[in-house]
Amino acid sequence: MKLQWPSEAAEWTEALPVGNGRLGAMVFGGAGRSRVQVNDATVWSGTADGPSKALAEVLAAGAGPERLVEVREAIFGGDLQRATDLLMSFEGPYSQTFLPYVDLWITLPEGESHGRTLDLNTGVVTERLTIDGAEVVRKVWASETALCVEITGAVPLEVELTTPLREVSRDGLFLVIDIPVDSAPRHEPQVDAPVYGSGERGTVTAKIDEGDRWLLTLTSSTTTESRWTGKRRGNHMTLMDACDVRFGDLPDVVDVPELLAGKDEQLTASVLFAFGRYLLVSSSRPGAPPANLQGIWNGELRPAWSSNYTININTQMNYWAAEVTGLAECHEPLLELLEKLSATGAEVARELYGARGWVAHHNTDAWGWSLPVGMGKGAVSWALWQMGGAWLVQHAWDHYDFARTWSTLERAWPLLRGCAEFCLDWLVEGPDGYLDTCPSTSPENWFLVDGEPQALTWSVTMDVMLIRAVFERTLALALASGRVDPLLAEITAALPRLRPVPVFGDRIGEWVSDLPEQDPTHRHMSHMVSVYPLGQIVAGTPLGDAAIATMDRRGNGAMGWSWAWKMALRARLGDGETVRSLLSEASQAFTGDRHRDAPFDGSEWGGLLPNLFSTHPPFQIDGNYGFTAALAEVVVQSHTGVIDILPALPSGWSRGSARGLRCRGGLAVDVTWDDGEVLVRVRRLSGDASEVVPVSIGGEVTEVVVSDVVDVRGRISC
Repeated sequence: MKLQWPSEAAEWTEALPVGNGRLGAMVFGGAGRSRVQVNDATVWSGTADGPSKALAEVLAAGAGPERLVEVREAIFGGDLQRATDLLMSFEGPYSQTFLPYVDLWITLPEGESHGRTLDLNTGVVTERLTIDGAEVVRKVWASETALCVEITGAVPLEVELTTPLREVSRDGLFLVIDIPVDSAPRHEPQVDAPVYGSGERGTVTAKIDEGDRWLLTLTSSTTTESRWTGKRRGNHMTLMDACDVRFGDLPDVVDVPELLAGKDEQLTASVLFAFGRYLLVSSSRPGAPPANLQGIWNGELRPAWSSNYTININTQMNYWAAEVTGLAECHEPLLELLEKLSATGAEVARELYGARGWVAHHNTDAWGWSLPVGMGKGAVSWALWQMGGAWLVQHAWDHYDFARTWSTLERAWPLLRGCAEFCLDWLVEGPDGYLDTCPSTSPENWFLVDGEPQALTWSVTMDVMLIRAVFERTLALALASGRVDPLLAEITAALPRLRPVPVFGDRIGEWVSDLPEQDPTHRHMSHMVSVYPLGQIVAGTPLGDAAIATMDRRGNGAMGWSWAWKMALRARLGDGETVRSLLSEASQAFTGDRHRDAPFDGSEWGGLLPNLFSTHPPFQIDGNYGFTAALAEVVVQSHTGVIDILPALPSGWSRGSARGLRCRGGLAVDVTWDDGEVLVRVRRLSGDASEVVPVSIGGEVTEVVVSDVVDVRGRISC
């Protein structure tokens, strides 16, 4: 698939992204002096010992297991203000910032640009220029080791490197750069940022081959890169070619301004599916940190929310599409971050809460930050949430569940076991005999007590469902590996004492009791985590019906990531028509002020930027990734043990194809459908070579034995 823009970029939100997981660049294009803004995924503020130092400061300020006892007494006693005041001492400073790195400036004679094309399969941006009556072609891409710019045409050329960071030394196109030791998000203007000191450094080198064909290569080395040990492998085309989904008919080249006019919803769905995969391939590869709030592309010293990892939804959404769309390799950087968190989080669990295992909260960064953030004034609705690790660790399970190999099991086991240890110690016996989480908040929502907003309670629905998933999946890993572990008896004893899903009237409750919501249309769908991604509540059951009623009450609208989550939820519940309406809202061209951060309460809606990045604003890439995951759910689902084909296809989407979508159990499927006729090809990639697999098409289930490749035919209503 090729995407086409008619002119060069006037600003960052019109530039086109390229990347190899380590180096990312935004390509502006144009004749004259043009910009290629460059990021290195390892360039973060902070230092390796930052998390431990911050923990020591929090403990010195009085936080710890004894104060946790006081907090719990206050919450169970109804003194929520005292509990809130006590919890402020548990907050450390903010996690660190993903930073811009350098700008590559290329000066050509003045001329005319005839537009830019981004080839999603090769990752190459191509621009055709007319300079002094002659054609000049410029291509920009990220190879495995370098950022490359090729200019074909006999034109004079000037090249310059600049940096928004502190320049240490320069020798032509060789730069040594200081990386700040501390930073803070821009919503804390009273905090000086960035702060320099004896921190990490980066080195950038640009080389040029001269002649009628110019080739510029830019390479980077940082003192932090050795912290990421994943072995680099594969290439852009191999990863992109692993999976493809197309709704309706696609042109060879998609004109993006026409796409943003919203005249062809199936074309929009096809492009957003492919573009999300392209962004993940470009921003998440072994040997570098995982994709952050902006993937691998950031041009600001103080980006929104530090362009870090927000792990109460956003980082998870970045990787929902990884396994199902054949990008397991791109999932690996997140698993490596989980392994870092299991180390830093073990210290926090032990010292701050007196618990075994490991914990993470609402934010983390490339250093494995595990403390609550907020500097003693962050709202408890988001800062004091101890289940960040319990949600993030589900990705280790997914990595195993889709492949069912010994290596993925062995990687998942210590992560889930350690998380289960923390959850066991975090649970306390509640007033009615259940095991409760306390304190407990439902990110990032509030309820009302005597007309006043409050966030602290015990055993919010999200907490309980995440812990249930951790316990059940830890037991499943132990069973699959034949392990005998004393912890398994503790888990088995605790599981039946977890609270059931609360249902009030016809809807699922967000809190342990039916509390009035401050914002009934809140952008977060935290209590729906049990539907998607966990798959604990499924369509066609009483709880599934209650989930639909809950979603109806919440309503549509909001910003990119919220739209994407709602699309995935509706797809899981078999509601293709609402998927369609949500997609229509989310894919509208954003016409507001791209440089102003909209209120995060959802009172203003976002859309797509000119370069197809999802924005509220500000730009957050999670929406782009989430659209891909949600559209995959429209075509194939496998969370119930049945391969369900086209379970949420909107009416009128009567023709299409999918190749290479993955299913749990080491399977892949190809699907073609045309006017109700469906052909499914099931392929085994790993796992049991003779497993019986149920395949559902239009509600009719066929059991097939998949040893290699099996075809199944059926009909659906279009």
